[in-house]
Amino acid sequence: MLIYSVTENGALRKINKLDFNENKVFLIDDFKIVYLWFGKNSSKKKKNLSVKRAEKLKDGREKSTKIQIVNQNQEYGSFLAIKDILKKGLIQDTSNGRRPELKIKFDDAIELIEAGIDPDFEAEITISAHKLAQKNHSYEDLCRTLAILKMSFLKGEASESEIKTKTEEIYKSSSTYDELCWLIAELSKLLVKKP
Repeated sequence: MLIYSVTENGALRKINKLDFNENKVFLIDDFKIVYLWFGKNSSKKKKNLSVKRAEKLKDGREKSTKIQIVNQNQEYGSFLAIKDILKKGLIQDTSNGRRPELKIKFDDAIELIEAGIDPDFEAEITISAHKLAQKNHSYEDLCRTLAILKMSFLKGEASESEIKTKTEEIYKSSSTYDELCWLIAELSKLLVKKP
């Protein structure tokens, strides 16, 4: 996942976390979904330029990549599942170079490289999400698994009541089955990298 603040002239400035300032626009590149978060007082120019940036990112990827516009205080769907992580910030990857044990097995690896995406990370998540989807877990089980991962990422350990509350929040977020699988795979990989 990559997070950018969009400047007034449409440039993307890479950042580690969101402050959800009402004057800002953020682009969150989650590889399968490009989220655009619009602060309620952000300029129309900044919004329009960010949409153009998101469309350019999407054009360089698979057709399944989506753009999701999220307005301040009207967050919905899979964005709600990652909102807490965006507030806390991403873990910085301190490794240099590729992990030698991973071998890319997808034909789209070259497209990922051209799009500026780390194919190792993308491929790991894609493989994990696909394997998870093949297990045919119930939607409720996926919501609980994602809740446990989110709480582990944010707090380390969580009580059963905190997990239950987070599970209900995810369940009500209207995320698709595939989005849940993708988020679980992504968070699992991020937790492995967490110091």
